[in-house]
Amino acid sequence: MRSYYIAAAAGVLLIVSAFLPWMSVGEESVGGVPDPAGLWILGLGVVAVLLAGLSIWTRKNSRHPLLLVGLTSFAIMFLGYQWMSRAVRDTAWARAQARAIVEGIPAAAVPKTTIGFGIYLGLVAAVVLVAFGLTIVIRKVPSPYAVPDDDD
Repeated sequence: MRSYYIAAAAGVLLIVSAFLPWMSVGEESVGGVPDPAGLWILGLGVVAVLLAGLSIWTRKNSRHPLLLVGLTSFAIMFLGYQWMSRAVRDTAWARAQARAIVEGIPAAAVPKTTIGFGIYLGLVAAVVLVAFGLTIVIRKVPSPYAVPDDDD
């Protein structure tokens, strides 16, 4: 049951990643808790910590729900990164174009978008939860036939 401390630590990492910036445009941070994806990641991190804590406390197995939590959080983090990177670039371009039209000047260069530490931390935590949950699915299967003893 001590292995559930790994799942609890991954859940804590999910919670922490929800509060860190996921992307930044110039000096402005995007992603995290105010966004719906950040709230989902926060909730999934809390669920992972609760499931791991209950498994430690009651000595009952909860790897299947942890696998689902890990897969869901991985999907949210990965797809959130894919969609957010495009949306952030398009929004920054639209703001630069709008500012140029209003001020009557040529459009300024779009600020560079960079990936924040929160997305990496969340992806690592989600992969750890998925790997931990898969340990119940992938296990050593007994051989279907009798293995002869070596009498030499």
